Amino acid sequence: MGSITPFTVAVPDEDIDDLHARLARARWADSATDDWSWGTPPTALRALIDEWANAYDWRTTERRFNEREQYLVEAGGTRIHVVRAGTPGAQPLMLVHGWPDGFLRFEKALPLLADRFDIVIPSLPGYGFSDRPARPGWGPVTVAGAFDEVMAAFGFDRYVAHGSDHGSAIVEALGALRPDRVDALHLGDVPAWRRYTIDPAAHGEAVRAYAETGATWFATEGAYAAEHRTKPQTIGFALGDSPLALASWVFEKLHGWADNDAPGGGLTMHDVLDDISLYWFTGTAASAIRYYRDAGDHLLPPSSRATQPTGFTVFPHDTVVATRPYAELFFDVKHFALQPHGGLFGPWEQPELFARDLQTFTDAL
Repeated sequence: MGSITPFTVAVPDEDIDDLHARLARARWADSATDDWSWGTPPTALRALIDEWANAYDWRTTERRFNEREQYLVEAGGTRIHVVRAGTPGAQPLMLVHGWPDGFLRFEKALPLLADRFDIVIPSLPGYGFSDRPARPGWGPVTVAGAFDEVMAAFGFDRYVAHGSDHGSAIVEALGALRPDRVDALHLGDVPAWRRYTIDPAAHGEAVRAYAETGATWFATEGAYAAEHRTKPQTIGFALGDSPLALASWVFEKLHGWADNDAPGGGLTMHDVLDDISLYWFTGTAASAIRYYRDAGDHLLPPSSRATQPTGFTVFPHDTVVATRPYAELFFDVKHFALQPHGGLFGPWEQPELFARDLQTFTDAL
């Protein structure tokens, strides 16, 4: 069983000073437009950078993080950063994040889930305070094995696992590889890799429509993923060296993929800066996007299935919104609920909707 070491976030003062110095001497590119249709617009980015340089206080964020139980757990030959929350002895629940976020995705939902679950939030290798992989191979199958070791280290024999974005493929792999330990799956989407395993023409209109929507989205919005999936190190050097580059790359996705017009929803400027700062201070901008390359190279066999009962909490402003007919091609769907608001970062944007529907699913198991 892997060792468990308590962890405290403590960014050195010189790292904060270095960030401010880099922001002060940033060299700004010119722009022919000032709207989001061509990428991150200069006016919005300048406002974000001004807030980051002159008003944002990392130490306040750091103190908030350190109010939570945190650990480094030896698993899969690496160290995984884990946030713990909830009620000891309650139903064990693993929550798995995606990109470009981290454990922050679930932070606002934790108080709403705490009475019902004993919660484990591992950061993917190469994300946050988890170790950065030194060699390729950390795709969904490898990460799933390490995350199962994390649960075993905390003494859990059986558990429910939730994931979306990268997390949905990891949770699917957990279900397929550990049917004796994973009781149920809860997903926010159908893993993106599954679209390459079927011929939409062989299925009904609902599946064909979903496939067409996905193809259109990847053609118009998926350039970032093509870069991450093929040559991640190229952009990784820029993201690791320049906070301006990192902010522009991540801000555009946080803005575009969140349901910012929802009542009481969306992500605030402080949310965005918490997230970008976490990538900056941990030096994980490059290692995080390398996961895309590993995810494409190290998948389940297409014929593999996770046979556990599966629930879906789907948000309408997600990048490609899952549909039940499509989900049923790959999962034993027992619950499927489209929420009224929210985007790709549903638990972060709409924690009440997420927590309520997750509990509805698990209560019916």
